[in-house]
Amino acid sequence: MRILMVTDAWRPQVNGVVHTLERLTETLKSLDVQVDFLTPNIFRTLPLPTYPDIRLALTTPRHVARLIDQRKADHVHIVTEGPLGIMARRYCRKTGRPFTTSYHTRFPEYLSARLPVPESWAYNWLRDFHNSGQGTLVATQSLADDLAARGFNKLRPWTRGVDIDHFRPDKRKDTSFSRPVFLCVGRVAIEKNLTAFLDLDLPGSKVIVGEGPELAKLKARYPNAHFLGHRPNDELAEIYASADVFVFPSRTDTFGNVIIEALASGTPVAAYPVTGPIDIVGDGVGGAVSEDLGEAALKALHIDRAEARQRAMRYSWKACAEMFLDVVEEALGMPRKLAA
Repeated sequence: MRILMVTDAWRPQVNGVVHTLERLTETLKSLDVQVDFLTPNIFRTLPLPTYPDIRLALTTPRHVARLIDQRKADHVHIVTEGPLGIMARRYCRKTGRPFTTSYHTRFPEYLSARLPVPESWAYNWLRDFHNSGQGTLVATQSLADDLAARGFNKLRPWTRGVDIDHFRPDKRKDTSFSRPVFLCVGRVAIEKNLTAFLDLDLPGSKVIVGEGPELAKLKARYPNAHFLGHRPNDELAEIYASADVFVFPSRTDTFGNVIIEALASGTPVAAYPVTGPIDIVGDGVGGAVSEDLGEAALKALHIDRAEARQRAMRYSWKACAEMFLDVVEEALGMPRKLAA
């Protein structure tokens, strides 16, 4: 099978969407599935206002239609709702071609954090975008429940995976930071709600790994926190394992790949009881969730690190790939479970 992924999120961006697509592609190869990509990298681009690291493709619907035809894929999966995703959806609807979508980002909340745009307007548009396909993949049950309540249909489960051989507790090392070490990894951007973490009155050290448009501002505002910028994957695994608690302050992520990377490293997680954290550690196994983030962080200090590691074991890239393929084959009228 040949699948064409149409995505406005791609390298050199570093985020959960890109990471998921890369690992998914690797795993699908083992299932005899070839994946091709249509990304902004082959077009002229312009920076997304307020978020210049994200580049938007400058092209036309006719050009995108021609490129999709040339790829001769068996199925089109639209990853994002950006310019390329919009044009690919238009092509698929015009030609009567089945397609699937995935819901990765709480775009309405992201938009309203930057511009005076009511969330309801964005959700109305997104509902129409996704409902026109044969299935919308969502990472968690709480997200599916939320979207269903907003009128989204054909929602399909699609978990995420973690490399448990790379992110391991035995990579824990001594650190120069005073303990306990409270760690946060991810984009340094307004929607990640990092000030909620940095404002906490906690013992020890606060460490931030990642880059983004808010980095300079937060470094100036919080001189006692440690901002490490981008770190290579090998070093990141050591940082995860060497922390005492992983704090995830975002209220708008749809999953949070970094959560399961921390858990695989044996580091308990503290978060708000929102989509993503509540699905992964909401039962108190491997982490703590609370509307009082500081309370959750202190509680997580006492969670068994082996328990955190065990919780991560339920997330595999093989399961992620198989769930994705189930939805694709259902859209093509050949469900894998029935075919078996």
